[in-house]
Amino acid sequence: MFNTSLVSRITHTLTRFVDISNHRRSVQTRLCWLLYIHVLQFEEIRVTRVKKMDSQTLYFSLELVAGSGHILNIEQRTALQTSLMILRKNYKFGRVLFWGKILGLKEDYFIAQGRGEDELKDKKNLYSFNCMDWFLLPPATNCLINEVSKAARGRFIGDPSHVYERVLRIHLEEDEEHEEVVKVSEENRLAVTIHWIDEEASVVPRGAFIKNPHGIVQMNRSFCGLSDSEARKLDSFLHFREPRNQKESILGMCELNQTIDFLDVLSDDIPKGSWSLQFECARKVCVLRSLLWLGLTFYHVPVTPHSGYIYIGNGYRNLDLNFML
Repeated sequence: MFNTSLVSRITHTLTRFVDISNHRRSVQTRLCWLLYIHVLQFEEIRVTRVKKMDSQTLYFSLELVAGSGHILNIEQRTALQTSLMILRKNYKFGRVLFWGKILGLKEDYFIAQGRGEDELKDKKNLYSFNCMDWFLLPPATNCLINEVSKAARGRFIGDPSHVYERVLRIHLEEDEEHEEVVKVSEENRLAVTIHWIDEEASVVPRGAFIKNPHGIVQMNRSFCGLSDSEARKLDSFLHFREPRNQKESILGMCELNQTIDFLDVLSDDIPKGSWSLQFECARKVCVLRSLLWLGLTFYHVPVTPHSGYIYIGNGYRNLDLNFML
């Protein structure tokens, strides 16, 4: 996907060197061809730019979600722009995204997410305190999720080595009680919290990702964005997670494109009304905010491939949502 008008102008410029002398033609043509290739590569990167906050679009993306108060200072932005590129090279990721920030009492956790060949399954999360030194988080297994659900209480401290401890009393037969001590570190709690937010609030526009015949989920290079009318509908946005909801009828499945409609739509979320959809920046940017995970903001610029989300909050699920609606 190139800018055809720009390519035509450069091609016209190339033809002007045909009448130049043989000695000058060889030098001028080489220089012009180098310029031609460089501009085409730039156009390809610009048009097929990533759909989330990586090092190339970090400044642009943060400006679009600044209406929610989600901002970083200049020092943090500069450090992230450099360290994310180094992180991608060191860990051999396909791309590295800035996921957000979880607020703690002593320190805040800056989160980055690395993606592999399969964008949906090959994910690794890392955290940092200074946006330069990154540490890999463990995967959120079912056993770890169960431990965090039992033991973790209160705000994040900002110390990965902090241990949460809770004593559970289990009632047995004949009025007997059994005490179980559950311990979990804050590093494990951080990994599980990121997993929960990704499962319940990560958003992508319809068509931004495709599933190839081998079942691998990848970015759709031909995605040009939603139209203005599509961006006003909650059905046009999908959960970027393994699908949970079954299609209701065969007739409904016939109307779907299995290549892009393999994810769950936000309009099926329970309870209804857990998403706020608004247009900001002179009604040029579609902004979605999660009312279940307060602090998560998604943006999409219609008729462009630019989209992404960021979470900046204390890592609490809004358990009062049912009473607020």
